[in-house]
Amino acid sequence: MEISNGGIDNTGSIITIKGMLSLLMQSVDDEKNEKKVISLAMGDPTVHSCFHTTHVATEAVAEALLSEKFNGYAPTAGLPLTRRAIAEYLSRDLPYKLTPNDVFVTSGCTQAIDVAMALLSRPGANILLPRPGFPIYELSAAFRHIEVRHFDLLPDKGWEVDLDDIESLADQNTVALVIINPGNPCGNVYSYQHLQKIAETANKLKTLVIADEVYGHLVFGDKLFVPMGVFGSTVPILTLGSLSKRWIVPGWRLGWFVTTDPCGMFRKPKVVERMKKYFDILGGPATFIQAAVPSILQQPDEVFFKKTLNLLKQSVDICYNKIKEIPCISCPHKPEGSMAVMLKLNLSLLDDIIDDIDFCFKLAKEESVIILPGTAVGLKNWLRVTFAVDPYSLEECLDRIKSFYQRHAKQLQRY
Repeated sequence: MEISNGGIDNTGSIITIKGMLSLLMQSVDDEKNEKKVISLAMGDPTVHSCFHTTHVATEAVAEALLSEKFNGYAPTAGLPLTRRAIAEYLSRDLPYKLTPNDVFVTSGCTQAIDVAMALLSRPGANILLPRPGFPIYELSAAFRHIEVRHFDLLPDKGWEVDLDDIESLADQNTVALVIINPGNPCGNVYSYQHLQKIAETANKLKTLVIADEVYGHLVFGDKLFVPMGVFGSTVPILTLGSLSKRWIVPGWRLGWFVTTDPCGMFRKPKVVERMKKYFDILGGPATFIQAAVPSILQQPDEVFFKKTLNLLKQSVDICYNKIKEIPCISCPHKPEGSMAVMLKLNLSLLDDIIDDIDFCFKLAKEESVIILPGTAVGLKNWLRVTFAVDPYSLEECLDRIKSFYQRHAKQLQRY
């Protein structure tokens, strides 16, 4: 299979993460390899028994369902009580207060991304996306005929945004700049100062910022999570998020699309009408899930959050230390948040591996280990690894990658 650096196969279609994972799973050789398949490729920690949601969340959903009050349609923008709860939850970290009218409830953060692309679409529009990044943005933009322009994240600077790159790419047709913080797939957490520079750059370029904060508050390094909405007075910001990651419920599909914009650009009558009309054609999350949101957000389970962060930190430490035992891969920046990390692949140490795609397919076939080639997220000859895995499976997986390296190492490297 030929896949370019931009994640495009030779048919011209964009390869999604799920599509790539399906192909990798097909390459596992069950007949020759009796090892259990271990995946470090999908950001769904619920497949591991050590990661589970809080009882507050499950009890809130059960109560809403059993009440039989939430079996009908919800308003297209979401239940009023849900929108109010999300506004109050996000306002805790902002220097101003959001209102329910600033909030639209979506089927996960993925739908929020697509809503943003649809609303920003116009002839000749372009959007600035991070590289590496989350490929759903590129896919959604392609369907909306929005030109994608990639700006680089700098691994030697903690995956900070290359601001000079942004300024060189933007023009009068740039409709938005996308920032993912905490970072997926890099595991970075941006400082207040760096986010401020991003906001000032976007303001200078007269473009809004889409702040993807689906991993909001999932930080375990030295930096605190700072929402981009803090700088809403500097530049208009669309904040996208969900319950999925922090509460470990990706299958509940409860997300939000929020205008964190105290200056009111998104409150202009034409803009409001356009958003309302677009949400009228969408289907949001199940009504009883929406009804559970106030209890979930208003009763934070600090013990649960602390346990989740401790598990992620333990996994990061295992991953970071074990990688040092595998010469052909390196980690330029230890993750400080989210659930994924980018690893640099050194092909010069390998005898019969062509690129990151080849590495991942052969690894799947020989070791029943699934990791994502960096090409799928925009960086050729890198690897993306998800560390939200139970410690035993993570260690086993990295040991298998080490064995794979030893088998494929150039002759001089084996001794």
